[in-house]
Amino acid sequence: MKKSNYKKELIMLPLLFISIGLCIGGHFILQPSYQDTPWAEYSLAALPFLMFAIVIIAIKLAVKADKDE
Repeated sequence: MKKSNYKKELIMLPLLFISIGLCIGGHFILQPSYQDTPWAEYSLAALPFLMFAIVIIAIKLAVKADKDE
């Protein structure tokens, strides 16, 4: 069994916090007071693409960390 390198796992922690912030921000934008603003529609439409980009970055970091071991 491989010994885990915690430093390489901690590198992904900011990506987790960013994705949590995007989820909370998306729910905040869904409030009724922001429904008539045009920027809310565009930002909500961009959220899945931003999260998908974060997933791709995380996969690349995980593959790189696996190759280094």
